[in-house]
Amino acid sequence: MIRSIVALVLFLPIIAGAPFIAAAQDVAGLLRQAGQLEAQFREEEALPKYQEVLRLQPHQVAALCRSSDLSCRIGNRQTNRDRKIVMFKEGYAYALSAWRLDSTNSEVSIAMAFSLARMALIQSGKERIATARDIKRYAENAIRYDPRSYKAWHILGRWNYEVSSLNPLEKLFARWFFGALPEASLDEAIAGYEKSMSLRPDFMLNYYELARCWRREGQKDKAIRLLHQMDNLKDEMYDDREVRQQGRQLLKELED
Repeated sequence: MIRSIVALVLFLPIIAGAPFIAAAQDVAGLLRQAGQLEAQFREEEALPKYQEVLRLQPHQVAALCRSSDLSCRIGNRQTNRDRKIVMFKEGYAYALSAWRLDSTNSEVSIAMAFSLARMALIQSGKERIATARDIKRYAENAIRYDPRSYKAWHILGRWNYEVSSLNPLEKLFARWFFGALPEASLDEAIAGYEKSMSLRPDFMLNYYELARCWRREGQKDKAIRLLHQMDNLKDEMYDDREVRQQGRQLLKELED
């Protein structure tokens, strides 16, 4: 009898642990499938895979970050405004869940900054100015925990470009309601993009955004050279095809 009880006690953890082992295997498989689909530019098929991971493991930070990123990217391509808003809000919700789990993770801070940047597209002017402060804060937080994050440096470059582009009335509005925004400049935008490019030379969006900076600076030759270099890069993600078309259009405007 004692031997039977001992055998049963030893066997129970194996039975109890079986579903957890199976779930872990399922999660690994789903993450692998999602990554493969992203590499094939099939983002709308990859997103449900990450969402299934979260059904099995709601606290999976990597899946939360990827779900946030893809929700925002896919949402940005929606022609229906209501659908766009829903997906942007979902992207932000995923990022916020990840932030609550691990605020020291650089990728989590990037997800927060990126999702807030998308939310700003559907916000009023007053909300957008408040959001601008947070975008910079999260980008800097990402760099604090990973100084080699090319994505964080790119976001910081874009933040400087956009905020330095505000007209005097928008800046006055910001001071009235929130106090002055953090300092921003085109020089800092260029520095952010160049730092990002040094860390990831094949990230196509850097070339396009940096070319926009040089055009604004009046350095047309530098912008043209960058856009030619960009057109020789291969697509690394779904949105690169759109970025390439935007780059070609800008190049045409500069060379005409």
